[in-house]
Amino acid sequence: MVELIGQELKVTGKIDYANAEQYYQQGLKLIQSQQHYPLTVNLAGLEHGSTLALAVLIRWLRQTPQAQGLEFKSVPDKMMKIIQA
Repeated sequence: MVELIGQELKVTGKIDYANAEQYYQQGLKLIQSQQHYPLTVNLAGLEHGSTLALAVLIRWLRQTPQAQGLEFKSVPDKMMKIIQA
């Protein structure tokens, strides 16, 4: 699930092939409804930091002004390893 609380986008649950597009669309609507950037994307509630979850985050980032409108917080260790590889 994706919800917006203030300037923070909270991502919870597990992003998998069955729901990745739903997560993307939920987040995209919330991102596009904003006037002020950057938004903080809080990943503390994300159950699994997979490459698929990372792909959703990158797609969101591309939809923000100059692709710089998101800041990421509480990135899971597995996802950080993918990013750093």
